Amino acid sequence: MRRGDGRLSHDLLPGDKGPQDECGVFGVWAPGEEVARLTYFGIYALQHRGQESAGIATSNGEQLRVYKDMGLVSQVFDDQTLSALQGHIAVGHVRYATTGASAWENAQPTLGPAGAGTVALGHNGNLTNTRSLMEEVRRRSGADLSGELGRGSSTDTAVITALLAGTPGEPVRSLEDTAMDVLPMLQGAFSLVFMDEHSLYAARDAHGIRPLVLGRLQRGWAVASETAALDIVGATFVREVEPGELLIIDEDGLRTRHFARPEPRGCVFEYVYLARPDTQIAGRSVNAARSEMGRVLAREHPVEADLVIPTPDSGTPAAIGYAQASGIPFAQGLVKNAYVGRTFIQPTDTIRQLGIKLKLNPLREVIAGKRLVVVDDSIVRGNTQRALVRMLREAGAAEIHVRISSPPVKWPCFYGIDFATRAELIANGMSTEEIRASLDADSLGYISPEGMIEATAVPEERLCTACFTGRYPVPVEETTEPAESHRGSYHVLPHRPSPTLTIAGAQ
Repeated sequence: MRRGDGRLSHDLLPGDKGPQDECGVFGVWAPGEEVARLTYFGIYALQHRGQESAGIATSNGEQLRVYKDMGLVSQVFDDQTLSALQGHIAVGHVRYATTGASAWENAQPTLGPAGAGTVALGHNGNLTNTRSLMEEVRRRSGADLSGELGRGSSTDTAVITALLAGTPGEPVRSLEDTAMDVLPMLQGAFSLVFMDEHSLYAARDAHGIRPLVLGRLQRGWAVASETAALDIVGATFVREVEPGELLIIDEDGLRTRHFARPEPRGCVFEYVYLARPDTQIAGRSVNAARSEMGRVLAREHPVEADLVIPTPDSGTPAAIGYAQASGIPFAQGLVKNAYVGRTFIQPTDTIRQLGIKLKLNPLREVIAGKRLVVVDDSIVRGNTQRALVRMLREAGAAEIHVRISSPPVKWPCFYGIDFATRAELIANGMSTEEIRASLDADSLGYISPEGMIEATAVPEERLCTACFTGRYPVPVEETTEPAESHRGSYHVLPHRPSPTLTIAGAQ
């Protein structure tokens, strides 16, 4: 998968699906600023969190305008498109599909009625009670679905948007009051950025599983999935949006309401892989956490070797830490082609063997005859690491010692990371020694759960480690993709529309 920050994701082999990022959200309230362009740069900075679709909605106080399409941020928007998105409020979104198909109908921000106006909404995370919420939507609206659901969306985000419309026949309420009723109904992980004609809103689930931060602009405010996006638009970091908190930003300033008691359980995989290294979470630099994971790995799994090399780029900070703690020299033994997309060729058996070489190529003069420590952030299926070991041996490596800066991934994530199914996770059915043999590595060492948590500098009770431990902080419904099960009753558009500017509100 191509990633917007230039990092290489785990699907180095065609069809070898690794841990996929979830989504990125951004919002801005800034009268007098070109909010669409600020949002463009904000979601560009978050491109690593989702590369399937991108969208921006703006409001000028009377109308909401939404433009979204499949593709990267730079492919979806141009100067002409951004110029048409006028206003002083904006929300933006980049998507990777965790619930609902990868299709135009599921691109965000979603759009729908809300009180006397319109709501545009972007969501990072994954709900675990979408089936129950969908039943509530049907109870309110009857058999005929309208809005994003009626137009073919199969996402939990569309369900949230439908609920924010309120109940037909009841007195019209403000979006803020409706949100305070709807947000406690949502279970699972959600970091939301949404807007109506007059206000910007941000909300985070009671566990704060997915990140969301608040920043101050010279003439307004910004909210984003990561602090790196605030840096890009020149916003000063203020604080994290608290778990269970709803922020409201309008012409009267910023105010806050709480819809749930906070029980923080931030996703530890943000530190391991998902977030940009230049982001800070809970006051801790992600790059510093990953480097410390490498140092812990060196203490827990030492080995005599000549070089430490990373799997670019996600393994680089941990490899640097491993080299520092072990005293083994660090080297770039693999060269990455940053311009190979994720769907560049069909994964036939022959091409599958060549696929990794299209993205990574060894520097033979660096690694030939050397004992290597190869550092990566995680192993999911093991296909990519197996091919990498084979390639390094063919390039003349004398020994290959694989070191992983996270514990074995044994459980799927229901909160917004698209891992393989549990049956496909190599660590679910094999011991570390069996995995080592499968990879044909000379040794294999995973960081301990305690070492990984220590590196984050966050207490274990404030982290979600479900993908490593199977201990889920939020109950999960029977189906793992609840919204997807409703797709048969949706009106699915027969053809993907051409991207157009959608305008809603007072004309």
